[in-house]
Order: sequence, then C-alpha cells, then structure tokens
Amino acid sequence: MTEFFLVFALAIALGWPLGRYLAAVMRGAPMRGDRLFGVIERPLYRLLGVDPAQGMGWKAYAKAFLLSNLVLGAIVWVVLMTQAWLPLNPNGIPNMRWDLALHTMVSFLTNTNQQHYSGQAQLSYLAHASAIVGLQVITPMMGLALVAATLRGLFGGREKSAATTDTTTHGDADVGNYWADVIRPTVRFLLPLCLVWSLALTSQGVPATWSGGPVATPIDASAEMPEQKIPLGPVSPMVAVKQLGTNGGGWYGPNSAVSLENPTPFSNLLETLAIILIPVSIAFMVSGFTGRRKFTALVFGTMLTMSVISAGAAVWSERYSGTATDIALMEGKEVRFGAAPSALWGALTTQTSNGSVNSMHDSLAPLTGLVTISNMLVNSIWGGIGCGLQQFLVYLLLSVFLAGLMTGRTPELFGRKIEAHEVKLLAALVLLQPLALLAFTAITLAVPSITGNSNPEFHGISQVFYEYVSAFANNGSGFEGLGDATYWWNLSASLMLALGRYPALIIPLAIAGSLARKRATPEGPGTLQVETPTFALTLIAVVVILTLLQFMPVLVLGPIADHLALSAL
Repeated sequence: MTEFFLVFALAIALGWPLGRYLAAVMRGAPMRGDRLFGVIERPLYRLLGVDPAQGMGWKAYAKAFLLSNLVLGAIVWVVLMTQAWLPLNPNGIPNMRWDLALHTMVSFLTNTNQQHYSGQAQLSYLAHASAIVGLQVITPMMGLALVAATLRGLFGGREKSAATTDTTTHGDADVGNYWADVIRPTVRFLLPLCLVWSLALTSQGVPATWSGGPVATPIDASAEMPEQKIPLGPVSPMVAVKQLGTNGGGWYGPNSAVSLENPTPFSNLLETLAIILIPVSIAFMVSGFTGRRKFTALVFGTMLTMSVISAGAAVWSERYSGTATDIALMEGKEVRFGAAPSALWGALTTQTSNGSVNSMHDSLAPLTGLVTISNMLVNSIWGGIGCGLQQFLVYLLLSVFLAGLMTGRTPELFGRKIEAHEVKLLAALVLLQPLALLAFTAITLAVPSITGNSNPEFHGISQVFYEYVSAFANNGSGFEGLGDATYWWNLSASLMLALGRYPALIIPLAIAGSLARKRATPEGPGTLQVETPTFALTLIAVVVILTLLQFMPVLVLGPIADHLALSAL
C-alpha cells in the first residue's frame, strides 16, 4: 500500500508545476528558453513550410492532423516491411508481413502501441528507434494539440491579433496552429522529460546500447539449445517515452515484466509514476490554459476520485477477493514485485491509454480484469495525453445537456448554447463505441476458428472483448493467451484502432468549432453551474451509465461469470 499512496502523492506534487509549465508552452507565451528551443523549432517549421503564428479554423486544424498522420503512417509501414534490407539490424531481423506491419503502424500511429509481435525478435534497431519511438514521441503531442484546440474553441477561440492574423479560417474561430501545437510541447516538454527518465532508468540497469546482445550458453543441457542470444539495444530511451507518453509498447514482448526492462523496485516506481504523470499534469494545465481554476478543480477532482476508486478496487481484488488466494493467479506475475504493485500498475495503465504491463493481465483475478476493462470503457479517468481530457469534455457536454433537460434550462457551456447540431455529433460518438465493440466481439466469438483464444469458457469471452476494448480505447494492453498475430486480428484490430482514435479527437473539435461561432451570453442566476461538487457527481453518474451499464451483459458473461466459477471451486 506504500507504493499506492507514494505514486499518487508524487504525481500530484510533480504534476502541478509541470501543468503550469505546459500551459505556458501551449499558450505560446514568451519563455526564458525561447532562444535555445528556437534553434530546434525554426528549422522544423521551415522544413514543413508553415508559419507557426498563423491561426487555423477547426477544419484546417483537423485536415493538418489527418495529413500528418497519413504521411507518417505511410513512411512507417514501408520501414517495417523493408527493415531486413535497412541498416542497424545486427540481429538479422526479417521483414514484417504486410498485415502485421499495417497493424503495428496503425497501432503506434494512434498512440495505442497494441503489439501483435515481440519487439526484441521482430523489429530491427532502426525500426525500433525511428518508426516506433518516433511515433511514440509525436503521437501523444498530436493528442495534446487537439485538446488544446478544442479548449480554445469552447472559450471562443484565440483572440485576433497582428501575430495571429488568419486568412484561412473562413469565418471559423481561430483554434491555434496545429504544427506549433505539436512541435512546441514535443521540443520543450516531452523530450526533456524523457531524457531525465531515461538517465534514471539507465542508472537502474536498463540497457542503453546500439551493439548486438551477448551470446550465452544455457546451463540446462536438456534444453537442446547450444546457445542463446541475449537481446539488448537502446531500451531505456524507449521505456522512458513509452511510459511518459502513455504509449505502452515495450522493447521486449512481455514489456516491463522483463527484468531487463524493469530491473529494480525503484525502476518499477519510476515507471508506475510515469504512467499518470503527464495526464495529471494536463489536468492541472487547464487552469493556466483557460484561466478558470474552478474548472480545473472539476476536471482534476472528478478524475482523481474515479482513479482512486478504480486503483483501490484492483488492489483489493488481487489481495482480498474470493479468488485472491488461488495460487494459479500468480502465474504471469513478477514475484519480485508481488500482486499489489501488479494490480496498481494494471489499474493505472488502463486508466490512461498507456497499456504497458509489469504482469500478464491474463493472470489477473477476474474482478481485477473487470476493473481494467471498465477503465478502458470509460477512457477518461486520466486517459491518454490529450485524448483523456478530450473524452472528458465529451462527457461534460453530455452531462450539461442532460442536466439542462432535467432542470428545464437551456443547455449551455461557458455561455454558449448546446443545440441539435452538437447533440447529434455527441450521439454519433457515444453510439460508435458499443456498435463497434459488441459487433466485432460477437462476430469473433461466433466463429471459433478465428478467435485464437486459449480459454473457450467465460475467460475466453473476456480475452476477445478485452482485445477490442483495448484497441478502441487506444490502450494497447491485452489478455495474453490470445493468438492475435493472424490476418483477422491484425485487420479487425486495425479498424478498431482507427475508429477509437480519429472520431474521438475530431468530433469534439468540430463541436467546439461550432460553439465558438455562437455569441456568448453572460452567466446569470439561471445558468447551470458546472464547476460544483454536485455537477461533478452528476458527471460521474453519466460516465457510469454510458460506459458501464450498456456493456453489462458482456461483463457479466465474461469477468463476473469467471469470478463466480472460480469462487465455486
């Protein structure tokens, strides 16, 4: 329990100053490091041919986001399918099959890092360092950029000035410049933080080398293996960005359950803290970015409440539930850390879109699996970098609309009315999740030959549902035991990855752009107050109803039935 409280205390203590700094970065305010960072940023703007001072309407912003994803995706797909012919491949890794390369590209492009491959065996150093780590650095900042633009839109857009003269918005409010919103936090925030974390992890023994791994002779001659090559590589930089960037894709297949990737209790603390550090910082960023401290209190208080309940439930399930004493549940857990730290990691990694693991989630107690699935269905307890707050704003808008109907008031947020157009967009986004998840889960379970699961009973339902929920939530973790490196899983999961990423980022931006064009009315006695504890409880209730109750049948048939079956033994 010490690690439980220590992680939350450190995340809050460090998240507050980091959030203030991040708000200044995203506002584009003059900073002491402008001269230093400008040396890196200015050539990037010239290379892209963009003016970072030029504002964009929401449509231009979304187009720039989609264009950048299209170009990066094509490059990474080619690299993965040709890595055997490229340099920095001392271990002789072959090319990826086209469908596996497609899934890997889409997975990392969507900041999901769902892996249907084993990193140390199927990726060259070049593919790891350029394609994988490159996307792990850039894609989180894309999510941050989209939520920054959405917040600007909700408050009417940026103020027009000579520095932000825009000739492309065509009447839309200026929601910022996409390229500046991606490059500034990457250069000024994420990369320096990753450097600090990488050095700290290297000090704990996490490998950081470009040379090929050593060759060892197995002690057990009966293994009929004359020698074994120990896979090394520049592991600590990737671990740093995979944890801090809510990425999750590890250098090694078993992720941070491998002693080389997570060798000591202190490295485990560093990696656990890194999972929620930036998402907590973004919650604090809202105050400096919007100038509304009460709104920040609503965001942070709601997220923290759900986070503590979720993490507490996971730890309780692993230590005190009816199945906690089953020795079989320790299979897949790293005994150096034990059940409680594994449960805490599992809860936090699914509260965000991190998805990294220090134990195999297939070995979690069934009720802990229920917690992790529920976290991903909510997808905004902290959420991914930018994406979590974006999803929180969706729930906020829905709560305002429903609360307005219940109290007989016209729904409005920050002085702007929520009308039919916005509600239709919200409805489409809310319906997309159950339609996609339940349809693909049903199809996969109806055709046993394509499921690839290792358990045909209740746990098998959880395995299949978890894989699709993880993809849609852009989380990336999985119930191991699922044979997912097939054409069906690679292609269906790729579709799920895209459906979970792009509508969830662009539709809220479109709603914010629509609201920004409306005239703001002053708040009065009849205005619905959203920055209150009462509304926070209403918001949590809406989250529970929309994301848990509608999936209750599959949760009952999966983890709940699994728990009852094991308890009856």
